[in-house]
Amino acid sequence: MTAQLEAARAYVAALLSHDGDSVPYAPDAVRYEVGLKTGFSGNHLRRSLSRGPQFRVIRAIREESYRVDGDEVVADYLIDAGLFGRTLVSAHVHETFLIPADDPRIHRIDAKIRLVGRGNLIRRE
Repeated sequence: MTAQLEAARAYVAALLSHDGDSVPYAPDAVRYEVGLKTGFSGNHLRRSLSRGPQFRVIRAIREESYRVDGDEVVADYLIDAGLFGRTLVSAHVHETFLIPADDPRIHRIDAKIRLVGRGNLIRRE
């Protein structure tokens, strides 16, 4: 496994473990979700993973796949989210990480998230 892949996998694992300190971020790392800036520095991203309420609802991560393409790692996975021990929704997450081979820390994350599941209100994959 490459150091680039290890960095991306550490981020995805931290979504569930809430251990932001386990993720190798560059100091100037940023994150964008559907075009909106949601992470402003490595320290901000680390704090968000460790204490952010938006991550506390994640109950499971499954069907992970990764590929390395130059200085980018592309990750696709499903998350199950819910409250009080019950899964309420699942989402497909597609993230592109900028992790240079010569500096295997996360410099940028671009995320796209799409709800999946049963029912007429949520589009099926």
